[in-house]
Amino acid sequence: MKVSKGARITLFVVLLLIADQVVKILVKTNMQVGQSIHVLGDWFQILFIENNGMAFGLQFGEGFGKLALSLCRLALIAVIIVYLSKLLKRPNTPTGVLFGLAAILTGAIGNEIDSLFYGVIFDYAPLFFGKVVDMLYFPIIDTTLPPEFPIWGGRHIIFFRPIFNIADSCITCGAIYLLLFQWKFFANKQEQE
Repeated sequence: MKVSKGARITLFVVLLLIADQVVKILVKTNMQVGQSIHVLGDWFQILFIENNGMAFGLQFGEGFGKLALSLCRLALIAVIIVYLSKLLKRPNTPTGVLFGLAAILTGAIGNEIDSLFYGVIFDYAPLFFGKVVDMLYFPIIDTTLPPEFPIWGGRHIIFFRPIFNIADSCITCGAIYLLLFQWKFFANKQEQE
């Protein structure tokens, strides 16, 4: 039995969404904000924070800004779904393009679920005003060079300060993959139109 591209893309999105939401709910229900669990020493931690839904904790402000962000994210999700549907109907669309866009879609949906429903589910905010759960943190590289060594010696270095989640990773990986490996598809598409 041959599985269609559409079915594979749907399964990909659903599995990543389940992983994202299971991890977020486990963190949200078993940890307190600010609590961390060292997974690989200081290299990798599960550090529970919540943000208003933009990358690096940026926000448009409370109230209208939060609502506008949630509505913009919903519009983006709709646009990606329509675009993916059109690409799925074209037999020459590379599978990599479909999966890259599906990864971005998954991330947008995963974070939108938090914004839409977590405030209501966890009883702290109305619909559309929930906070996004973040937990993946890769903070410190401990150098072994002596303190006299210029620049790096004897210091802890913050490698990657942002704390993120699986949905954020999907967006980032999907976008980087499309830029690095599928840019020709989009360049050729522009020439054909």
